[in-house]
Amino acid sequence: QVQLVESGGGLVQAGGSLSLSCAASGRTFSNYAMAWFRQAPGKEREFVAAISWSGGSTYYADSVKGRFTISRDNAKNTVYLQMNRLKPEDTAVYYCAAGRLYSGYSGDYYPTHRYAYWGQGTPVTVSS
Repeated sequence: QVQLVESGGGLVQAGGSLSLSCAASGRTFSNYAMAWFRQAPGKEREFVAAISWSGGSTYYADSVKGRFTISRDNAKNTVYLQMNRLKPEDTAVYYCAAGRLYSGYSGDYYPTHRYAYWGQGTPVTVSS
């Protein structure tokens, strides 16, 4: 089992920044690819960003590319999402996820079913 706890969500004005963190415990953190997903009210959960187990590869949804940065610190068992130039359409609950993925193909990181473990989510609200 891997337990994931997100933090850092909140209310921010459009154009502002937020940094999310996800602390992992349980199994060996470095064995897992990590990802962030989000779910807005009335919408399906969607992929935001992912990072390979080593941190050597990152993947982003087109909607956040150039604005969001995912990173990880395997020594601290933590994955981060730095969100800049936030827009009202970024408003959602943000979820951290862990999966045993070792693929170099970006498409393998997008589906929710690739991730076995999920956090409880942290809400992000961007006001216009």
